[in-house]
Amino acid sequence: MGSPEGRFHFAIDRGGTFTDVFAQCPGGHVRVLKLLSEDPANYADAPTEGIRRILEQEGGMLLPRDRPLDTSRIASIRMGTTVATNALLERRGERVALLVTRGFRDLLHVGTQAREDLFDLAVPMPEVLYEDVLEVDERVVLYRGEPGSGAPVKGRTGDLLELQQPVDLGGLRAKLEGLLSRGIRSLAVVLMHSYTWAQHEQQVGALARELGFTHVSLSSEAMPMVRIVPRGHTACADAYLTPAIQRYVQGFRRGFQGQLKDVQVLFMRSDGGLAPMDSFSGSRAVLSGPAGGVVGYSATTYQAEGGQPVIGFDMGGTSTDVSRYAGEFEHVFEASTAGVTLQAPQLDINTVAAGGGSRLFFRSGLFVVGPESAGAHPGPACYRKGGPVTVTDANLVLGRLLPASFPCIFGPGEDQPLSPEASRKALEAVATEVNSFLTNGPCPASPLSLEEVAMGFVRVANEAMCRPIRALTQARGHDPSAHVLACFGGAGGQHACAIARALGMDTVHIHRHSGLLSALGLALADVVHEAQEPCSLPYAPETFVQLDQRLSRLEEQCVDTLLAQGFPRSQISTESFLHLRYQGTDCALMVSAHQHPATAHSPRAGDFGAAFVERYMREFGFIIPERPVVVDDVRVRGTGRSGLRLEDVPKAQSGPPRVDKVGGSASACPPPPPPAQGYGVGRGWGCPGRVLG
Repeated sequence: MGSPEGRFHFAIDRGGTFTDVFAQCPGGHVRVLKLLSEDPANYADAPTEGIRRILEQEGGMLLPRDRPLDTSRIASIRMGTTVATNALLERRGERVALLVTRGFRDLLHVGTQAREDLFDLAVPMPEVLYEDVLEVDERVVLYRGEPGSGAPVKGRTGDLLELQQPVDLGGLRAKLEGLLSRGIRSLAVVLMHSYTWAQHEQQVGALARELGFTHVSLSSEAMPMVRIVPRGHTACADAYLTPAIQRYVQGFRRGFQGQLKDVQVLFMRSDGGLAPMDSFSGSRAVLSGPAGGVVGYSATTYQAEGGQPVIGFDMGGTSTDVSRYAGEFEHVFEASTAGVTLQAPQLDINTVAAGGGSRLFFRSGLFVVGPESAGAHPGPACYRKGGPVTVTDANLVLGRLLPASFPCIFGPGEDQPLSPEASRKALEAVATEVNSFLTNGPCPASPLSLEEVAMGFVRVANEAMCRPIRALTQARGHDPSAHVLACFGGAGGQHACAIARALGMDTVHIHRHSGLLSALGLALADVVHEAQEPCSLPYAPETFVQLDQRLSRLEEQCVDTLLAQGFPRSQISTESFLHLRYQGTDCALMVSAHQHPATAHSPRAGDFGAAFVERYMREFGFIIPERPVVVDDVRVRGTGRSGLRLEDVPKAQSGPPRVDKVGGSASACPPPPPPAQGYGVGRGWGCPGRVLG
């Protein structure tokens, strides 16, 4: 990601509160910018506005907001977005109908019967994303060789199948036309055993597109894995979210001349890899925003700390995301987000609704932080737009934020500094409730000062953020004190030391671009293409040749796809995975063999058996040596290296750290740093220097 041709490369993280822009400009210097994700009075789209401001100030010319931007100086745009996440959380996706094999109309509604609280007598039913169900007359079953059965057919897994009933396309046509007449334009098609026999789903999908449905998600394409319930939820999420993403992409394109036809535009997927804009789908986009941060700290903190495992602590305005990196990305292949179980590769990221914009409440004698957020508009009270009291306001009252260090981007006109007075006024209203409860309760107590109330809320927020870190470490057999805490996100520095102290960590790594490390991670990320297919072979010497053949075929698919995107073969690498489980169990682990070289008793791709046993022991504390191991899926991850070259890391300083404090009154706004520093531009700001503490 260089600029030898004299054009700009942009990496943009559109978060819930702030949008961060990292730009490598012609000549190689860097510009960074931070602006509100929503400011309807001043601009329609934050990423487009960020690009406009940098082009305007670098070129020294005025670029009107109401005209599409010239793309002749833009080489590439990489973006992580919370569009899919927010649509899922707020249930603002497309109207969807589910097409399922006859007899299974309530399958996804019933689900797996898993419950969050095992002993809760009032079990809430999970909400479904579709609004109507059509049952499809078709049936595929495993071949049993019973009298009267037809000739068997072989599925993708190698299993023999019997086609009991072909698809009744004639009867389905009228039902689909009925959906169109009611305004439903998106379908999720989930048929039995389609992971191994996809022809029936493909026939249904072709008919639906012929009739005019704008989006059709086939479960056999969204995630070709066994287990119809999570596969069905994934197809529904894809049909529900992808149209919302496509609308956002089309709106983003309209802000540029030629609709970005001559610009490489890549979006971050949930698995930490970039994908072309046209292949960016809803089921792979739920963690698009947080994934950039994981790539960012893995590329900056892990190497700088000599390979010591790292906990990523990304505290933004709306939520806090935590993850772990110990030399390789940790993926999960089935996870629940906003009550929807998705079966797709995702980085193992835990999210808690505690960010700088999380609202503060006093309820029934308890200090409560979130999950409601003030967002970017109106934002916290100190943003001067009449917003509620938040964690940011508590930190401002405690003196942890210096208004003079912030740019004047607040207020209705985007020209005022943070307002400590508004924070104190908003927090005083909550403090009045607290002290009324203390003095008038059954056990009267002394009232608390405003600062004590603020600190109480900060401590509650800190504990909420410690819990997911313990889940990633202690709950999985890792010692949190053996990790480095990589602190980033706009609000992370205000809480990092307290979090590290609570978890026994002695090192906090704050990168020079910690306030926008997710955007930097997008610049550092690689383009990824994955190929996966189901399998039902035993992991045994007699099947190793077949497994190697399957992996080689998938590897060729990945390499060919990346070559077609312009990567030379020297920049393409692949990694093979097998989805293994003990026979008779339901817990499969996706394992890589890159740390277990091939032996005389393993496939050529590596000793997956040893990797499986090692991880199973670490995860569960026991193994079943006498039990056969089964391969559920084979997977290859292809990577095209195209990221930005890292800047030189400043040397750690000896002696006590220097303390810098911007002078002037709270109402004064500092001038932006000189452009040569590359840390700020216009109304954005940066944080020069690297801190270890």
